[in-house]
Amino acid sequence: IGLTVRSQLSLALTLMNSQRFLHAIDGISTFFGKAAAWLIIGLMALVCAEVFKRYLLNMPTAWIFDASNMMYGTLFMLGGAYTLAQNGHVRGDFLYSSMPPRRQASLDIVLYLVFFLPGIAALVYAGWDYAVVSWRIDEHSNVTADGPPVWQFKFMIPLAGALLLLQGAAEIARCVICLKTGAWPERLKDVSEIDVVEEQLAHSEYV
Repeated sequence: IGLTVRSQLSLALTLMNSQRFLHAIDGISTFFGKAAAWLIIGLMALVCAEVFKRYLLNMPTAWIFDASNMMYGTLFMLGGAYTLAQNGHVRGDFLYSSMPPRRQASLDIVLYLVFFLPGIAALVYAGWDYAVVSWRIDEHSNVTADGPPVWQFKFMIPLAGALLLLQGAAEIARCVICLKTGAWPERLKDVSEIDVVEEQLAHSEYV
């Protein structure tokens, strides 16, 4: 009995430490995702300014097109790890959702090791060279005349890939924990979109 209690306590401590590790990585992904989300305000301001200048003042601004693309691209790339941390990426779950947790974890860990990690590692490797070359030649956009520099935007590629690799390590750890315990470990909670009608129907006594 003593050994059983001791092993249970050891398992509980291991799970608690694992949960802290997972939440720490989730927190990093969340920080970058939420920081990038503020770019939406700047992007909206740029688009409104361009519409105002182009159609009311007849004074279009060439650099706003490039700036808008870079801001949207940065938002999109830095939001990837945050979305993964919230388990928000689209998946074909018509079969996956009916599987028991251990089978889900087995499938996930294979896909992460075979496809996700090699693909994202290649993105970081190629993206770093791509960004460094752009920085060395002080590359500017050629979409518009006298375009803005783009090297700082290209550095978002390896940064986004590194964040995805970090979050991917957390997801693999989640799979391992689920294989051991039979239940998915908790994720770091954040605000989420809800279906109001579905929530009302779920608590209705007439449905």
